[in-house]
Amino acid sequence: MKSILITKSFSSLFLLLAPLLCESFGDFQIPKFPSWLGLPKPDGTNAMFSNNNSNTRLQPGDTIAVIGASGNVGKLVALRLSDNFKVNGVVRDASSIQPFFEGRKDRISLYEANLLDEMMSKNNGDDYNMNISGDNFQCPASLMEPLGNADAIVICTGTTAFPTRAWTKSGEEEVSKYVLGALLDNSFSVKKAIEALDELGLNTPNNVDDKANEFILRAWNSAIASKRGSTRRKKRVIMLSSIGVERREQMPFPILNACGVLDAKAAGEDSVKKYAKEFGYSYTIVRPGQLFGGPYDNNYYLGTLFQLDKDAATQDVSVKRGDDLVGDTLRSTLAEVTAQICEGDYARDMDFALVNVKGTTPSVNELRGKLQALQL
Repeated sequence: MKSILITKSFSSLFLLLAPLLCESFGDFQIPKFPSWLGLPKPDGTNAMFSNNNSNTRLQPGDTIAVIGASGNVGKLVALRLSDNFKVNGVVRDASSIQPFFEGRKDRISLYEANLLDEMMSKNNGDDYNMNISGDNFQCPASLMEPLGNADAIVICTGTTAFPTRAWTKSGEEEVSKYVLGALLDNSFSVKKAIEALDELGLNTPNNVDDKANEFILRAWNSAIASKRGSTRRKKRVIMLSSIGVERREQMPFPILNACGVLDAKAAGEDSVKKYAKEFGYSYTIVRPGQLFGGPYDNNYYLGTLFQLDKDAATQDVSVKRGDDLVGDTLRSTLAEVTAQICEGDYARDMDFALVNVKGTTPSVNELRGKLQALQL
């Protein structure tokens, strides 16, 4: 038993250090995506939207805030949602993503905000990072407009499972100095070192996938509540999570979770469910596999670092409630499924796994059928 614990500890230490040796960046061209990303804008009779008068489901022209709209997945989600909804994209640097949304300026509005900086700033004498759930919580000014006008939010934020430049505040620094410093200061205890990196306000899994998710949910409620006389109703939250969240003790997920990314996503999922119940809106948690395919702009991940993609024979889609599937997921597939959830009101108040499998790309109607079957 002792040897197993030593091996596990050594593996965690190795995984914390190994990514420092293999960072690589560069400029990549955005590829063309499957044609089913570009659905026509519906009129009132389009079957993808309900004709009922329910005020709890999204309708054409509603506003959806996409958190992390400049990420590899977030930009596809924002682009696809803008076919039928207004999109408030929350990003760190609007200028870096504006060319991607060329021609959609009337449908996509970009708002700059650094979630971790906002979390660490003070409001009414309280530290956001320590009092996210406190009674004095207020939505920061940078998020008031994009969240206060949102009928729904899609959380596309995330970070790498192991230390890369994505963990640094700028995304451009070398992370090795922070990791090595934290290890030395904590006698090479991986757990304590990661906690130290959390306290530095870096983009660690705990800060991004756990605390920032709760922060966004609280900020949304605060922003809506602050608009006196507003009749806007919070309708839905969609969180893009990961397979393995419920299998953290089963191989190979303990390896992926060596720095706590699955623990953090699990906590983030719990916050989504908690606040959906407390504030009276619907939620959906989508658990994709390892993400593949373009765009390749943010090259912190395996699938973008080496521009990995799925072959033409692995384009079909498999969805299943819970966390039982194994496989990889195309970013374009994840974006389309997210849009279909919003347009068709599918997968309400549930979590499900999503992977690509052998077969051809499903038609839109076939994909809707798969999502509708999740409710059965």
